[in-house]
Amino acid sequence: MSVQIRNLLLASLLVMAAPAGQAAFAAENAVLVNVNMARVLRINAPAATVIIGNPGIADVTIQDPQTLILTGKSFGQTNLIVLDSAGNPVADTLVEVVETHADVVTVYMGQSRTTLACEPTCQPTVTLGDETGFTSQSIASASMVESNAE
Repeated sequence: MSVQIRNLLLASLLVMAAPAGQAAFAAENAVLVNVNMARVLRINAPAATVIIGNPGIADVTIQDPQTLILTGKSFGQTNLIVLDSAGNPVADTLVEVVETHADVVTVYMGQSRTTLACEPTCQPTVTLGDETGFTSQSIASASMVESNAE
């Protein structure tokens, strides 16, 4: 193989690898939040406006000017932009919503899926992607327990 062809191949490999490397770097610096959970974010400057790129993945609210509450809604990545009262950017970061796997059992029956939280005993839990009948029964059961507790 000639030196010229080898250099051309190396250059093309570097160009193809650059976007993947940038994506890996961005994921390392992402703010992580578990699905169906909230996380407190403290910022250095007062926030007036917060923007989530995809509100189907995460939600954010301003608790006070320097405290944000980030909630994971479904799995995936989006971005979070925070602006001050003059419209200047305070933060612009990647948000990654992840699933917790500790003490969770997923049961598959054909294409139907159900999820159980098993700490200390297994109980149904509502998880994105579970079979709708199972999810409805779990919500009805939790509502019944809550109404009887009052």
